[in-house]
Amino acid sequence: MIRINLLPHKREARLSAEMNQGWLLVVLGVVVAEIVVLFLFHQVKREELAKQVRKNAELTSQIEQIKKTVANHAEVKAQLETLRAREEAIAKLQQARSGPTAVLLELSRVLTSGHGPTVDSDVLAQLRRDNPTAVYNPGWDPKRLWLTSFQENDRLVRIDGLARDGDDVSELARRLTLSMYFAEVKLMPANKTIDSESKLEVIGFQLQAKARY
Repeated sequence: MIRINLLPHKREARLSAEMNQGWLLVVLGVVVAEIVVLFLFHQVKREELAKQVRKNAELTSQIEQIKKTVANHAEVKAQLETLRAREEAIAKLQQARSGPTAVLLELSRVLTSGHGPTVDSDVLAQLRRDNPTAVYNPGWDPKRLWLTSFQENDRLVRIDGLARDGDDVSELARRLTLSMYFAEVKLMPANKTIDSESKLEVIGFQLQAKARY
């Protein structure tokens, strides 16, 4: 009687099956790892794409703004030229106000009823306390005095005129002395004369001063 031992074959079959299962698990693990890697790679690329899309949108917006600016270039240029012309006109006016014109305007103000010289309020207040006689008289009537000549050469001013009496001449000299537009006011010797129109006796006077501008 012949005996055949089948145990080794069964053992080999079981080992082979276990090895095959192990390989399947390894292959499955590799596939899963590849899927995970591909998913992460896809997410990274998706975020990069989103960033690029945002950058493109920002660039497009900037390009549109530049196009609008360029489209209005002629209009903006015209507006700038208008503003420059206005600035030049204002500068000329300011220059005129700070030059001989300003001196004449100040003289007109000094000789206007209800007005007085341009003087710093603090200086005037201090002068009222220290020397009230040096302050101008706000109630003075400028019609009591009139000018016959005004000359200005290299900021040296000469004023000729007539007044009802010496007090009127003194008031004018006082106002010019206080004014910020005049300096070194000098009252020259006056003389009595007869006005040709009113036939009244008046004071002919002459003032000299330096203009500040």
